[in-house]
Amino acid sequence: MDGRLVPGLAGREERGWLRGAPPPRYVRLLPYALLLGIALPGPLSGHAVDIGFLLGAVPPLAVLSYGPLATAALGGLAVLLLYVPAVRVDHPGNTDLLAICFIAVLSVFAALVRSRRDAQLVTVRTVAEAAQFAVLPPLPERVGPLGCAGLYRAAQREALVGGDFFDVRDSPYGIRAVVGDVQGHGLSAVGTVVSLLGAFREAVLDEPDMRDVVARLDRRLVTDTAETEHAELFATAVLLEFSAGAREVSVMCCGQPPPLLLREGGAAELDVPEAPPLGLGLGEGAPQPERVRVPLRRDDRLFVVTDGVTEARDAAGRFYPLRERLARLAGTRVTPTAAVARVWEDLVRFSTRLDDDVTMLVLTPEPPEPPEIAEGRQALGHDKP
Repeated sequence: MDGRLVPGLAGREERGWLRGAPPPRYVRLLPYALLLGIALPGPLSGHAVDIGFLLGAVPPLAVLSYGPLATAALGGLAVLLLYVPAVRVDHPGNTDLLAICFIAVLSVFAALVRSRRDAQLVTVRTVAEAAQFAVLPPLPERVGPLGCAGLYRAAQREALVGGDFFDVRDSPYGIRAVVGDVQGHGLSAVGTVVSLLGAFREAVLDEPDMRDVVARLDRRLVTDTAETEHAELFATAVLLEFSAGAREVSVMCCGQPPPLLLREGGAAELDVPEAPPLGLGLGEGAPQPERVRVPLRRDDRLFVVTDGVTEARDAAGRFYPLRERLARLAGTRVTPTAAVARVWEDLVRFSTRLDDDVTMLVLTPEPPEPPEIAEGRQALGHDKP
């Protein structure tokens, strides 16, 4: 399973059949159920039943699920039932026949238009999803000694990318990760997300110091708004850099709360000084972000979220208690992917509505064991911890 959970579970709600998904089975069975409901009362009661007018509803119901050929076939079957003596739908007149034929022809035309439109929408959706996945591709399960699991849910329906962004990249200077939140949300913020992710992916390969990576991101935003009068574009971000073997992580926070460390049955927020958001300029005199180094142990988990999680509210206006929820998971053996899924399901149950982009990223360092422990395991015949 990739680092970003599949959209149906993680990133968004599944599309309903009224919003582009294939219709459910019961909708496809409706025309046949109506035909059966019209054909049975006469033979069962033994006398004619004046319900032939209901056959006019069969072709429109077929349009919901079928193409023009199937709609035409069902319309023809409805016309035939008018003249089957055993069905006993009373004595149909020319008005009944003309009305049902007219409705059937219109339904076939509607089915043709709908089929062509659906095919066009499928093409447009495929292209749009490919473009959005190119901006924010799924995370790998592992990057070196670092396990990755993430969830992304854009606030705008049917969008895969919004105002949040995250990425994990290997570099000559260690594994580097970023989780950020651009001002605004939805498709209007996608352009800024593209700029920041592009700058991050280049900077992690070029800059040996994480402060210079932050400076590159800040300069990207400042440059993008240089020609815009009264521009107030900014982004918050958390940047992490893991040492060789993932024995230590360096964290820098720019306008965003620091990660939570899950260790030994508890969840604690890392003590990282908060610097101004990106895009406000990190020139002379401006507060510079500080880097805090944190030693890591096996089974530690770093949980990074954006404010779409921490600022979610329930019906009473209470904020989502993320640290309390994570503390329940800290002592369990659930995988990072399962932990993200549980928090997402709990968040959906807790909050009445989610109006902001939601991003969660779990990074699980697995540093190599000290040589003496590894040798002891080999002597006991255990290849895995």
